Amino acid sequence: MVKKNSKKITKKEKVVSKSSFKSMDELLAKTGYQLNVPKRGDVIKGMVTEVRKRLVLVDIGAKTEGLVIDKEAEAAAALIQTLSVGDEIEVFVKNPENDQGQILLSLRQAADDKRWELFSEWLETGKPIEVKGLETNKGGLIVLVDGMRGFVPASQFSQEYLGKMDKLVDKTFKAQVIEVDREQNRLIFSEKIVSEAGEIAKKGEALKKIKKGDVLEGVVSGIMPFGVFVTIKVEISDDKDEDQGKLEGLIHISEISWEKVDDPNKYYKVGDKVKVQVIGIEEDTSKLNLSVKRLANDPWQSIEKNYAEGTQHKGTVVRLAPFGVFVNFEAGIDGLIHISKMPAGREFKVGEEVDVYVEMLDKENRRMSLGVVLTEVPVGYK
Repeated sequence: MVKKNSKKITKKEKVVSKSSFKSMDELLAKTGYQLNVPKRGDVIKGMVTEVRKRLVLVDIGAKTEGLVIDKEAEAAAALIQTLSVGDEIEVFVKNPENDQGQILLSLRQAADDKRWELFSEWLETGKPIEVKGLETNKGGLIVLVDGMRGFVPASQFSQEYLGKMDKLVDKTFKAQVIEVDREQNRLIFSEKIVSEAGEIAKKGEALKKIKKGDVLEGVVSGIMPFGVFVTIKVEISDDKDEDQGKLEGLIHISEISWEKVDDPNKYYKVGDKVKVQVIGIEEDTSKLNLSVKRLANDPWQSIEKNYAEGTQHKGTVVRLAPFGVFVNFEAGIDGLIHISKMPAGREFKVGEEVDVYVEMLDKENRRMSLGVVLTEVPVGYK
């Protein structure tokens, strides 16, 4: 850590005549000057007495000034540029006495402190900085900035580089600090916050115009096993398309239909127009949680009226399980014939129509237990 000293001490002020003293001990005793004997590994505060491009002299209260030279000067080059004579600085004793009797010091710790201070400052101000791509991995791109390594996750790249991060290896580009954690040595950057700043600002404006429960129209932009991605354009002013913000939302597989959905691809394809309802807003990521099924009436709301306990119905076998058979009556309404309720010797097939009666109805948990309507007297019945 560097501290600026308003009063700069010159070498003349430290000159003491030795002619009247017989020994160094007597000199130190008379002047009251404390002579420190540094040890390897000590961290000491000292005062900068001279600064050059590849050399820094630091008074640490020892018999001679300490030197920051060679590789240590190179490692702290950025910090050295900010130093002035009279500054107080923390140094690491690398060698208390070399062959020439010099004390060799390191500024690496102070340089690291300065770097982390800068990163924290950049995080607060949102200032874009230049980073250099080093290598890609499964999660993103490792970058170098001011002698330290950082990371740009794949999710923090703009569309231009999505899936093409290797193009930035050995290249310099602008990014913004989004996470600083010195204890965990974590330094995370975002490229898209800088390159898509205009689009992100529009997203923010568009998000302000959306509220939970709104019904919107969008276009399917992607289909995954867990759901459907939809892009929605929101007008943010009275002007034309340029003043539209694009928001992305997800229709989770459970929100596609009231009936059980196994494959979203059976319901939509990329480019389809779709009407959705907003059921959640993630402000941190500017993402929307959407639903299609909630635009239609929930069939379970009137379940007691249409499927009262004891009533008979015709349904279709849709799934066989070790514990029973699932029967569907309409979209979103399934019931279970438990294995213990199956007639002896009776086998069911998917797609088969079956006559059943409602044995038990649990509206809260959306469960219906069924029994099979017997059309003939079982063998052995008396």
